Amino acid sequence: MTDPDLSLAELLAALSLATDAANGFPQEKALRTCLLAVRVAGAMGADHPTLRQVYYAALLRYLGCVGFAHEEAAHYGGGDDIALRHAMAEADPGRPAHTARVIMAGVGRGTGPRRRALAVATMLANPDAAARHARAQGEAGARLAELLAMPAGVVAAMGQVCERWDGRGGPGGLDGEAVGPVARVVHVADVAETANHRHGAAAAVAEVRARRGRHLAPAVADAFLADPAGHLAGLDGRSVWDEAVDAEPGPPERVSPARLDRVALGFARCVDLKSVWTLGHSEGVAGLAGAAAAQAGLGRDRAAEVRVAALLHDLGRLSVPNAVWDKPGPLNRAERGRVESHSYVGERVLAQSPALRPLAAVAGAHHERLDGGGYHRGALAASLGFPQRLLAVADRFHAMAEPRAHRPALATGPAVAALHAAVRSGELDGAAVDAVVAAAGAAAPAAPHANPAGLTDREVEVLRLVARGGSNKDVARRLGISARTVQHHVAHVYGKLGCSSRAGAALAALEAGVLGPGAPCQ
Repeated sequence: MTDPDLSLAELLAALSLATDAANGFPQEKALRTCLLAVRVAGAMGADHPTLRQVYYAALLRYLGCVGFAHEEAAHYGGGDDIALRHAMAEADPGRPAHTARVIMAGVGRGTGPRRRALAVATMLANPDAAARHARAQGEAGARLAELLAMPAGVVAAMGQVCERWDGRGGPGGLDGEAVGPVARVVHVADVAETANHRHGAAAAVAEVRARRGRHLAPAVADAFLADPAGHLAGLDGRSVWDEAVDAEPGPPERVSPARLDRVALGFARCVDLKSVWTLGHSEGVAGLAGAAAAQAGLGRDRAAEVRVAALLHDLGRLSVPNAVWDKPGPLNRAERGRVESHSYVGERVLAQSPALRPLAAVAGAHHERLDGGGYHRGALAASLGFPQRLLAVADRFHAMAEPRAHRPALATGPAVAALHAAVRSGELDGAAVDAVVAAAGAAAPAAPHANPAGLTDREVEVLRLVARGGSNKDVARRLGISARTVQHHVAHVYGKLGCSSRAGAALAALEAGVLGPGAPCQ
């Protein structure tokens, strides 16, 4: 298994690099924010438990960031959800003119003039987009932080990343000290770090001053403004990896194998939430790969390592815009290059941590082929161990059984036949294929789940379709009912599940085991 000395700080620091990539941020954005947040909280005299919560919350600040990715790409960002989030990171909704300038300067860049003009016009014409994003990001972040077994203060802060001191944020419209102390510190650190990295220390000071008492809590803003040079020291672009990992307040919290699996599952759901086509993909691959590793006699520890690598194998997907993943037709050369970069990005994220490098070596090879025809290295058989070969088969087999934007799902028989054909052509390992097919065949049929939260059977049907991106009209057409009836069902589903966004509903469906396979309802 991984290094027994793996700390929670090192694990979250590594995985935060994936959320940096999800927003087009420079590497270690979350680490710099974390250091800044701890410095400011320390200057305010925060006690030890609060410092630890500030530390973890800052690392996880963007954990729920892809909760609105489908909508951002499809409706607001000209297909590029990453560029949209990158641009809007500077926006201050409390200053409409400022936000409009940010939208006109940054939204839709790189998508072509007509598509960019449409994206800008759509954003300007839909002021509710920010509120919808806040609901999705807050709900996704809080649910995922809870899955990671984070302290209650961190979970609360994840739900409040888009709240504001003046009450004009979301999703709850909290104001003043109703916004938790951890979130208040992270707000200041995030704003200051973004401005500092993009425009310099003077811009960071100006931005914190401009937002003081509106977006930002006055006491926290004042703590930063009392010594901006000291707080920003060393955050000028060099790597802060070692300093950030060492800054975990108190004795390092060690990660047990069970906690590692749980954190990996949380990030797997974060990755899969990005596209409505991939909900549940990573944990499905992990279940299959872990069972196949046991079937092949790798032993409990090695099988557990394969499972965790499988949960994290698609981390790099966060770095590729949804317009590429969700394209219904063939990819052009540039798009193919973006797709092939995702395994490299995921491996690089994990390899940043010495303790996670064994996982990186397995996860990063999930698209390699024995004949050298895979990516990102084009590795040949001699360099691929059995765990890498096993994960490559499990990923391909599970993906074939799922629909994608460019093709329908394959039934089990044709999927197995395709694997055997790949063995004959020299792409896949025969023993790995045998283990995966045996594991899939040995899997017990899923036991029927009781409907969560008292949902009716019809409401579960609606939940599944909404989670996969269906509008009220889409769901109505699929189920043969009126859009108004669907609206009532959605209101009941959200009320019973305690959510108010598609992202929250999708995660609730995954947690309850009722999502099931299926294509997006579009």
